[in-house]
Amino acid sequence: MSTLSFLSFASQPTDSAEAPPDDSDDRLLDAYSLAVTGAVERVSPSVVAIEVTKPSGASGRRATRDSRGERTGAGSGFIVTPDGFALTNSHVVHGATDLKVKLTDGRRLAAQLIGDDPDTDLAVIRVDAPDLVPAGLGDSDALRPGQVAIAIGCPLGFQCTVTTGVISALGRSLRAQNGRLMDAIIQTDAALNPGNSGGPLVSTRGEVIGVNTAVILPAQGLAFAVPVNTARDVAAHLINHGRIRRSFVGFGGQTVPLVRQVVRYYQLPQETGVLVIALEPGSPAEAAGLAEGDIIIRIGERPAASIEAIQRVLAQSTIGAPLPLIVLRGAELVRLTAVPAERTA
Repeated sequence: MSTLSFLSFASQPTDSAEAPPDDSDDRLLDAYSLAVTGAVERVSPSVVAIEVTKPSGASGRRATRDSRGERTGAGSGFIVTPDGFALTNSHVVHGATDLKVKLTDGRRLAAQLIGDDPDTDLAVIRVDAPDLVPAGLGDSDALRPGQVAIAIGCPLGFQCTVTTGVISALGRSLRAQNGRLMDAIIQTDAALNPGNSGGPLVSTRGEVIGVNTAVILPAQGLAFAVPVNTARDVAAHLINHGRIRRSFVGFGGQTVPLVRQVVRYYQLPQETGVLVIALEPGSPAEAAGLAEGDIIIRIGERPAASIEAIQRVLAQSTIGAPLPLIVLRGAELVRLTAVPAERTA
């Protein structure tokens, strides 16, 4: 029997009381595929492959040494404005002596580093070319766990590769390469590989919701992205000023447990504080009267339960504005005021 005859035969009504097969799974798969392909078609023209050359000894997560002893690496990025500004990761381009980008239409162009921010692992580069297609940016504050996430990038040199998954969790904390804590990080199980760094994490609406930044290599399905709302703000500062101004107080510390009697006596909301173990000479901390051995228990309006808590407050503090501190000196609470200065490299 021919295939055509079989199909015709199979389509004839029967006397069986059985219900027709449920094709809802097929319809769902089709809808999912259409959503993913539509999003990829919208965003992929904005994605670029980045080729990086760095001096010998420069850091890089994926780098090889060329014949001149320089380190070469690769990453991903995406165009965000029609005049050629593109977002990527700081760890991809930091310290680069030469940058090249390859567009999806095959053009290979020189790029300029506008600025990078290691604290958020974000950077802005620029290419000068006509007919660039910027990606649309979404709203990462509206994300929900379980939402479909699409990662687009150039892993291992394969341009414009697509992987899909879901938003596994929101609000994760992740350390940047310089040791600073990055907050509100998106966790996804969309597969990432070396070279994906700096590429867009995309919603099914074809809007960028994050910048792919890291993967936990020993694990499976643990990848992270910087929220696009953070990236939007950082990019604006880098484009306008070339850097991000951040405050610092100037002390080194470590998280320590508080004596239980002290917690009860002062009715403290936390059981840990930050022990001051070093002061930078001439720093705002020294000028405020902070001393080694003090335990900071409050900074600004928040409990100082950890180094990370203090970093979060300083990231939001205004340079030159008074910042109240409450420290435990011996068994006594001491109130101090520091005036954060601008943190330099």
